[in-house]
Amino acid sequence: MSNEDGSIRIVFNGEIYNFGELRAELSERGYHFKSHTDTEVILNGYHCWGEQVFKRLRGMFAIALWDQRSQKLILARDRVGKKPLFYAWCNGTLLFASEIKAILAWPEFKREPDYTAIHHYLTLQYVPAPWSAFKGVHKLPQASYMVANRNGSSHIEKYWALPLPERARQRPAAELKEELVGLLDEAVRLRMIADVPLGAFLSGGVDSSAIVALMARHASGRVKTFSIGFDEADFDERQYARMVAERYDTDHHEMVVRPDAASILPLLTWHYNEPFADPSAIPTYYVSQIARQQVTVALNGDGGDESFLGYGRYTQCLKTEWMSRVPRPLRQLAAVFGKSIPHGMDRHRLFRVGRRWLSYISEKDSRRYAPSIAYFFEHDKLAGYDHNLQPLLGNSTLDLLEPYFRQSPSFVGGAAWADIHTYLPDDLLVKVDIASMAHGLESRSPFLDHALMEWAAGIPAAQKMAGGETKAILKSAMEPFLPKEILYRPKMGFGVPIDQWLRRELKEFAYDTLLSTQARQRGLVKPEFVKTLLDEHCAGIRLHHTRLWGLLMLELWFQMWIDPAQAPLSPPARPPAI
Repeated sequence: MSNEDGSIRIVFNGEIYNFGELRAELSERGYHFKSHTDTEVILNGYHCWGEQVFKRLRGMFAIALWDQRSQKLILARDRVGKKPLFYAWCNGTLLFASEIKAILAWPEFKREPDYTAIHHYLTLQYVPAPWSAFKGVHKLPQASYMVANRNGSSHIEKYWALPLPERARQRPAAELKEELVGLLDEAVRLRMIADVPLGAFLSGGVDSSAIVALMARHASGRVKTFSIGFDEADFDERQYARMVAERYDTDHHEMVVRPDAASILPLLTWHYNEPFADPSAIPTYYVSQIARQQVTVALNGDGGDESFLGYGRYTQCLKTEWMSRVPRPLRQLAAVFGKSIPHGMDRHRLFRVGRRWLSYISEKDSRRYAPSIAYFFEHDKLAGYDHNLQPLLGNSTLDLLEPYFRQSPSFVGGAAWADIHTYLPDDLLVKVDIASMAHGLESRSPFLDHALMEWAAGIPAAQKMAGGETKAILKSAMEPFLPKEILYRPKMGFGVPIDQWLRRELKEFAYDTLLSTQARQRGLVKPEFVKTLLDEHCAGIRLHHTRLWGLLMLELWFQMWIDPAQAPLSPPARPPAI
C-alpha cells in the first residue's frame, strides 16, 4: 500500500490492536484515510512521526517501509518478536522476507549452511537471532528496526526494552492481583476484536485457562476452544482442559496425537525453513489444524511462564540461589570433585545429576542454568563433533545468555530474563507462528501485550514466586476464575512422548536417517557417537531423545534445504489428517 501522495510504500504482516486510537489522532492532525485498515494507519503514522511510530504500535508486526523522499528502506519488527523478519545482502541487493524460502528464491543467492548457527542450534534446539541456519541470512532482532540506504550502508536501532530486573520493587499483593486481572483482561479484550471467527487454544494449564476465562467475559456467544491430547497418560492434559471448558460452557474440540503424527515431519521441515527441534511443534501444528476448521483467529497463553516465572526449572534456580553466596574457593573445590566423577557412571541418575551440578557450581550463571536448557553439553560436543564443527568447540553458546544474567540481581530472575530475550522469541513464538500460519490461522497472545509485560517486569522474582510457588501472583489473581485443581497442580507443559516414540514406532526411521550415507558424510557429528546415542536410548540405558530429535531434525533440514540442486519452493504433500 502507498500513502496519499505516493511518497511512502509499505509491506506489512501482523495486527495492530490500537490502530483505531492512532487513526483518530492522525485524523485530527489532518491525515486522510482511504481504507479502514491498520496498514494505512502505519503508513500515515510513519509520515507523521517517522521511526518513532514503532513505539506507538500495540500489537505484532513485521514491516517494510520504502521512503521515496529520503531514498531509504526501513525494516521493523514488533517488541517481543511475534512476527518473523529475515534479510540478506546479495551482491549489493537487499533481500527481505517473512520466510527464508522467499530469500532462497532469489536466483543469485547461494544456499550454504551456517555452521555457527548449527553449533548454537545443537545447544538450544533452535537457531538464535541474529543467526539463521543459512549463511548470509539474518534475523532482525525483536524490538528493532533497520535502516538501509541506496549506497549499501545500513544500521539497526533498538526502539524498546523492558525495564531491567534490578528496577523491580515489591508491592502489596492485593494491589498486584487487582492490577494483573485488569491488564490481562484488557489485553484479551483487544485481541478479541476481529471481524472473523475467533477461538482459543486450551491446554488445561494456568495460562491458556486464564485466557479462556477472561474471553468468556467478553464473548457474545460460546467461546470455541481446542485441545490436543496423547494416549500416554503422563503427557495428556485433556481432563483439565475439559474442566475449564465445562466451567465456561465453551464449544470444545479435541484431537489425540499418536506416533503416526510424525508423518508430517517433512512438511514441518519445509514450513520451519531451519532445523527446529522443539517436538511440541507437532501438537501445535495439529491443534492449529483443528482450530482452523472452525475459526480464523485463536488466542493462546504464550508468554505467561516467562513473565510470571512458571517453568519448573525456575524452582530449581530458586533452590540453588545459595550457590552464589558460597565462598568462591569452596565452590571451586566442589567443582573439581564433580568433574572427577567418571562419565561412565552417568548410567546412574544420582551420579549423573550430582556430577552435572557440582561441575557447574563455580561457573557463571549461564553455565549453572545450562542443565535446565541445554541439549548438547560441552562434553557432548567435545566427544561428538566431526571436522566441520570442531573449530567451534571454543565458542560456547551459553555466552550468549550471560549478559542477561548480569542484568538481574537474582539467579532465577536472570534465568527468566534470558528466556524472555532468547527462548521466547526464537523458539516458542517461532513454533506457534509457523504452525498456525501453515493453516492460515492467526495466533494472538494476550500475555505478550507489551503493557502487561512492562508491568510484570516491575515485580521482583521473589514475589512472583512467593513461597517457592511458580506463578504465585498470577495463580492467586486467577483464583476467582479457575478451580484450584487447575491453578495448583504440577505443571506438565506441552510435552511430546518422543522418548517412547523413538524406542518404538520411530526407531527404524531414526536409525535409517541418522546413520545414512548422507548423514555420515556431512562432517557434523561423528557416526559412532550418533550410533551410541541411538543404541543407549533404545536399550533404555540412558535417555537421549532430546539430542536424537535435534539430530533428526537437523538431518531432515539438510536433506530438504541443502542437498537438492534447487530449493523446494512448494511444500511436500500433506499427509491425511489424523
